[in-house]
Amino acid sequence: MTTDLIARLVPRRSWWPATRAGRVGLVLLVATAGAALVGPFFAGSPDRSVAPPFSPPDGDAPLGTDFLGRDVLARLLTGGESVLLYAGLATLVAYAVGITVGLAAGYLRSWPDPLLMRSVDVLLSFPSLVFILLFATAFGRGIGAVVMATAVIQLPAIARIIRTATLTQSARGYVEAAVLRGESSSSVLRREILPNITRTLSADVGLRFTWSVLLIASVNFLGLGLQPPNADWGLMVSENRAGMSVALNPWAVLAPALMLGLLTVAINLLGDAMSGDKK
Repeated sequence: MTTDLIARLVPRRSWWPATRAGRVGLVLLVATAGAALVGPFFAGSPDRSVAPPFSPPDGDAPLGTDFLGRDVLARLLTGGESVLLYAGLATLVAYAVGITVGLAAGYLRSWPDPLLMRSVDVLLSFPSLVFILLFATAFGRGIGAVVMATAVIQLPAIARIIRTATLTQSARGYVEAAVLRGESSSSVLRREILPNITRTLSADVGLRFTWSVLLIASVNFLGLGLQPPNADWGLMVSENRAGMSVALNPWAVLAPALMLGLLTVAINLLGDAMSGDKK
């Protein structure tokens, strides 16, 4: 009886994906996110030089050293936290605004719909990196401006997806019944429509988070976001790319690039599985 009660309260797919791809994604996500969150507690000093620049792996530095002679493994374990924090913050801000705009445009229609959607269409006309460069020019370099620019870039696509899902749900009988009962627009959106578009959100959030990770890492690579000596996977790739050309210690670039790749693959696999896509 207790097992049945737990099964009802915590559905199986809410904690363990039903598809093999989803399970692989979950394992990869736990591994990469766990390394990013727990790694700083086990890493040594990420800013201390331990050997000559681009030294190959040895007992003291299992992944060798970077362009300043710092331990690559220590910086790798420290550099994932910023990736999760800033990409997650950008995605959260984008969804908070995008859901509000999409729900209002899809449900209220009439004049709010064209006004809101034409506004987000303007943002769609800007290439991502060009927009961030303009944003950095206007508000200055720094990770705060990069996070806000990344959120704004994500906003149009999120708003359009939410609007389309809201339009579909608004034609359902249960929504019409709620309107006939005299429920307010906010109540209908909160109780009837939003819970029924969660599958759409779960399918999209992984893609948006992945895009945020890659975009922020790219901007850090260009030197517009986090600045040295901060440890960050994207910044590590940028700082140590000279090591690939001299072929002394490629792990200074390959290790953070691999972690970024595993993280994005894991989120996409898990997001597809949770949305009900069968692989």
